[in-house]
Amino acid sequence: MLHAIWSYGRSVCSASSADGSAAEGSVDMSGITEIGGPTSWMGPDLQDRDEWILELQQPHRQELLDALQGVEDAELDFLAITRENFPLPTVGPLLLSMLDDLLEGRGFVLLRGVPIEGLSERQIELMYWGMGLYVGICLPQGAEGTDLFAHVRDEGVDRHANYGGGLLNRHSGALPFHTDTSDIVGLLCIRPAMSGGTSTIVSAVAVHDEIVRRRPDLAAVMYEPWWFDRKRGDGPDSFAQCPMYAVNDSGKLFAFYGPDLYKTAQRGEHVPNLRDEQWEAMALIDEINGSREYQLHMDFQPGEIQFINNYSVMHSRTAYEDYPDPDLRRDLIRLWLTLDQDLDIPEEFNERGLKTRSSAFAT
Repeated sequence: MLHAIWSYGRSVCSASSADGSAAEGSVDMSGITEIGGPTSWMGPDLQDRDEWILELQQPHRQELLDALQGVEDAELDFLAITRENFPLPTVGPLLLSMLDDLLEGRGFVLLRGVPIEGLSERQIELMYWGMGLYVGICLPQGAEGTDLFAHVRDEGVDRHANYGGGLLNRHSGALPFHTDTSDIVGLLCIRPAMSGGTSTIVSAVAVHDEIVRRRPDLAAVMYEPWWFDRKRGDGPDSFAQCPMYAVNDSGKLFAFYGPDLYKTAQRGEHVPNLRDEQWEAMALIDEINGSREYQLHMDFQPGEIQFINNYSVMHSRTAYEDYPDPDLRRDLIRLWLTLDQDLDIPEEFNERGLKTRSSAFAT
């Protein structure tokens, strides 16, 4: 099994300046408590169980192929596809049924059996796009915010170039635990790597509760606004604030975690250096995330889609090595999906992410 996927340290970015050394917002520690519930789980307890796996049957697979044939016959492009012209009378309700597990349960689902064998890359993209319409609204991706989806494959880029803007899906190195920008992220596996590339997830709620038990002072730091980098250039619009954790009026916990985004935000002229306690908070999260007792691992196979709730699950990836043959190299397709419903998200999260949630509904 895997351990300590990633390591953070002060060497990545200096925090020695006294500028901004005072906390930007104090948090009443008495209001920070353990959350528990079904969204708090330990990886080994679920690793060998199958209740988080959904398997498409042959009628489902044929339904998807028929819907794909329909949009191809009509020569429809991605933005012209709707639920009406991509009908999924049985698969659609199955996809919608996942939302209860994603929002109120464990926060992740693995869907197996998507019929991608023999399809071209574009055909796979069209099918996946049509499936996504039954889950949510597409949130644009990429450094320019114009990509409908993103291929997660090694293109030989330097993950640190241009402050890492939009490049994390284009190299084969390990990725730290983080949450993505959208409500839900879907990863469809076209091809796995020759070795490595394991997806590891942890419950952000379980991690939160361990921090509350172990270091309530650092839990309070995580509830403060943290500057993060939206990677939109050097202007002030590239930087915003959001806490790592916030609780809504119903007591539901929401998480946002992007260690690289916190570190590169310090390039902003008006952004203060990370304080000692912030570095300590990230180190503690890293320690807990790196513990085997919290981790659940997935080695994707072709035709599998991992769906994750970005408010309750953090995910990472081990480094991978590709096959020498370019046609066999690892390739996943990532969809960022925003749910067309009121999730009662805390107002502290209004500016969360590389793109705000409201941008998905903009006309």
